[in-house]
Amino acid sequence: MKIKTIIGGLIGATLLVSSCSTPKNVTYFPELYNGSMVQAERILDIRVKPEDKLSIVVSTQDPSLNSLFNLVSTQNRIEQTTSSTKTVGGAASGGSSQLSLYTIDSYGDINFPVLGKLHIAGLTRQQIAEKIAEDLMKSALVKDPIVSVEFANAGVSIIGEVKSPGRYEFNKDHLTIIDAIAMAGDLTMNGMRENILVMRNLGGGRQEAYRVNLLNAQELASSPAFYLQQDDMIYVEPNDKAKRETTPNGNTPYTPSFWVSIGSFAVTIATLIITLTR
Repeated sequence: MKIKTIIGGLIGATLLVSSCSTPKNVTYFPELYNGSMVQAERILDIRVKPEDKLSIVVSTQDPSLNSLFNLVSTQNRIEQTTSSTKTVGGAASGGSSQLSLYTIDSYGDINFPVLGKLHIAGLTRQQIAEKIAEDLMKSALVKDPIVSVEFANAGVSIIGEVKSPGRYEFNKDHLTIIDAIAMAGDLTMNGMRENILVMRNLGGGRQEAYRVNLLNAQELASSPAFYLQQDDMIYVEPNDKAKRETTPNGNTPYTPSFWVSIGSFAVTIATLIITLTR
């Protein structure tokens, strides 16, 4: 009976320790403390590429000239958004004006009113605005034009273990992977935080893969995938627990009730052996 009690106590202590252990792969950036500094290796700007759509609005001091440089009827500037995929370029609120967009062709060009064909692939929004303003002033058509450039279809796809998977459009020059994950409502508890896949579209059918770790702030900031590009795809892989749930036995061997059953069986066998050897 004494041996049976000792065995039962050891099993109970083991179960207690295992049930009280705290997972170490759930909390983001556990190494950071008050005043910690994290530095990204480089800031990656969004640069336009073929098939991107842009809103380009030219404003001049002479309203009668504005129609020369803008496509059809142009809405107000597209406001910044971090919402789920939506239609950009539909009817404006409070009116029937239609937002006309420029689509970058396969050569990286657009046809701009008066100026003609402009090569803008690889440029940032600011660089495009400066180029158009400079070309307009060189043409002696206007003085000091104000050029506004906005992304119209820049977005990233987020799938896997996040609360709201889908495609999310954005209109900002710098989008981090943390921004994107926040748009999708954060990872679920089953998401593998230390091994997130980012697939980057390089054009011509080529994609480059990156793996990022949300458990280490500096490692994440040093990744080329810390700043996202349009059409990036983020995949959050399920952790081992979620993967086991797809099998018939699932996580049964990892539940307390399973080990209690094993412990009871072991005590029974030990008691039987002791009884038979007396």
